[in-house]
Amino acid sequence: MTSPVRALRADAARNRESLLAAAEDEFAERGVEASVADIARRAGVAKGTVFRHFASKEDLIASLVCGHLVTLTDAAHRLADASDPGAALLEFLTIAADQRRQHDLTYLQSYSANDARVIAIREEVHAGVAKLVANARAAGAIRPDVTGTDVFLLMCAPVHVMDGHPNPPPDLWRRYLAIIFDGLRPEGASQLPVPEPELS
Repeated sequence: MTSPVRALRADAARNRESLLAAAEDEFAERGVEASVADIARRAGVAKGTVFRHFASKEDLIASLVCGHLVTLTDAAHRLADASDPGAALLEFLTIAADQRRQHDLTYLQSYSANDARVIAIREEVHAGVAKLVANARAAGAIRPDVTGTDVFLLMCAPVHVMDGHPNPPPDLWRRYLAIIFDGLRPEGASQLPVPEPELS
């Protein structure tokens, strides 16, 4: 028999996930101007329930962004010891681009850019990418002058390219991911004109 405490915890966990899903949909439709009341209504809970889980709307936004960044850190850790480093890097970039296509959180990431949790997890993602890039470089799968920062900044580029198309096919991003990954390969590479940028 399930204990009352476990049942309450399960309900709380469901409410939190429901709020995060509702917030993602609400922000996608209305932007950061979406209200807590609207998010609560979409989730089917009282407004007070939102504040039992999240201290503020800003906290809710940061939690939403962190959840998606954790997906990337998990993927990077899983692929870090892959036997084919080139394939591992391509798989990671595919996951990153596909997540960006499904959940465009760019506007929320900029809104929560100063949140300590978001900063910490972004640094974890950066470190994970750097490891995958180092592995791929050592295996000769990518050009030797490409850095983790370069690839970190390119992660969402395949989907950003689609912003210029009035009605892009759903999988068009895969075309640009292939172009980007071919550009990372050592064959036919020319010297990069400027050094890698610093991430502040």
